[in-house]
Amino acid sequence: MVGGAGGSWRLGAPFLFLGLRSGLSPLRVSFLHSEFERRPSKVVSQANMKVELLPALTDNYMYLLIDEETKQAAIVDPVQPQKVVDAARKHGVQLTTVLTTHHHWDHAGGNEKLVKMEPGLQVYGGDSRVGALTQKVSHLMSFQVGSLHVKCLATPCHTSGHICYFVTKPNSSEPPAVFTGDTLFVSGCGKFFEGTSEEMYKALIEILGRLPPETRVYCGHEYTINNLKFARHVEPDNSAIQRKLSWAKAKYDSGEPTIPSTIGEEFTYNPFMRVREPTVQQHARESDPIRTMGALRKEKDSFKVPKD
Repeated sequence: MVGGAGGSWRLGAPFLFLGLRSGLSPLRVSFLHSEFERRPSKVVSQANMKVELLPALTDNYMYLLIDEETKQAAIVDPVQPQKVVDAARKHGVQLTTVLTTHHHWDHAGGNEKLVKMEPGLQVYGGDSRVGALTQKVSHLMSFQVGSLHVKCLATPCHTSGHICYFVTKPNSSEPPAVFTGDTLFVSGCGKFFEGTSEEMYKALIEILGRLPPETRVYCGHEYTINNLKFARHVEPDNSAIQRKLSWAKAKYDSGEPTIPSTIGEEFTYNPFMRVREPTVQQHARESDPIRTMGALRKEKDSFKVPKD
């Protein structure tokens, strides 16, 4: 098992050779991700865009983003290509675009197979390590998926080429969406594999944190419950954390995703978004928000999640 986004990567069937390297048998590797992968998808519908959450591997999400006006669609991090193609056919949409948040195999590992299954796809990403890349993007670059406007937000830290995708419909009163990969999770953030506390502070507070508060956050993994248990450890008297944890447990137990959250909500219960709050700084024994960010991430990396 290899260190992953905020916890660990578990290795999927297309990558059994990695499982062997990690000491897991192929049978065990396949079994590890079967239960989560079989969970039902969830559709979040608006008049102008539709997002279908597609569970993958042990705790990943792929996202089918549909422009309701043109019936064109993008897929975010298509690690299981057949599931993506099946979902696009079910909705009767034309898959035109792949939005890759970062190069890690559990996000980009399906790109090559998908472009063979669906020739002509445009594959966007911020890192030359992204498989099947056709368009390398940088901060604030923008393009269209049908009539939807996609703006690229560079958030290096988890990986040096990490991109988040901010999606809006011009002249719409409905909430925008942001696909945050392994930068921002519900009540958490990704490990600092290729970056620093300063970079994650900029990513969370100065880039994502300045998006409209109603922006819906679609992250790369189902880590919500464990993240909220760490948040409760940091701020035991924060009632927003307690309410969200109870809600997340009920959602997950009923087989439903705990995603999306919103940017505004994250500022109430995500300790990594709350590094300027006195209660969080006191816990970290720091008075500077960037040092607080680093202290929290170091503590989270070795945090033993309680079973309650």
